[in-house]
Amino acid sequence: MDKPMSNFTFRFMSFGFRFRDIFFPPRNILKRVGIKLGFCVLDYGCGPGSYSIAAAELAGKSGKVYALDIHPLAIQQVQNAASKRKLANIETIRSNCTTGLPDESVDVVLLFDTFHELSKPNEVLEELHRVLKPTGILAFSDHHMKEAEIMSGTGDKGLFKLLRKGKRGYSFVKGE
Repeated sequence: MDKPMSNFTFRFMSFGFRFRDIFFPPRNILKRVGIKLGFCVLDYGCGPGSYSIAAAELAGKSGKVYALDIHPLAIQQVQNAASKRKLANIETIRSNCTTGLPDESVDVVLLFDTFHELSKPNEVLEELHRVLKPTGILAFSDHHMKEAEIMSGTGDKGLFKLLRKGKRGYSFVKGE
C-alpha cells in the first residue's frame, strides 16, 4: 500500500462495497465491535468510508472518527458523505502509515480489508499500537487472509493479543 490503486480500480471497488453494505450493513458490524457514544475511532484504510460514516453515527457528536487512506478519492468520498449527512465528527487523514494522532488517544481502530495490501505491516501495527488506548480495541477483518496469517501477522511482535474471534472478524487488545 505504498501507492494508491488506480482511480478506475478504486471506483470499481467502491461500487462493489455498495452491494456488500446491503448484505452486511457496516452499522451492524460496528455494533458488535462495541463503538459507543463519545468514542474516538480510527478507520485505517477507510476506502470510500462505509465504516467511517457508520462509526461517526455510533460515536455521536461527542465522539470523533479519523478516516485514513492513501487514496485521494477515498478522502474525497468520505468528506462528501460526511458533509451530505452533516457529520461534523469525521476528520480525514491522507497517509500510507503514520496517523499524526497523539499517543493512546483512540478507543477503537478499524483495520478492515487492508492488511493484505500493506507493504510494511509491522510499521502500521506499531503505529496503531501507539495511538490505541491501553483499554482500546483493534477490530480486524481481512477476507483475503486465512486465520493463521491473521494471527501471525498481528501477534508475531507481541503488540496485540486476541480478545475474541467473531463470525466476520477479530478483536485484539494491546499486548505490550
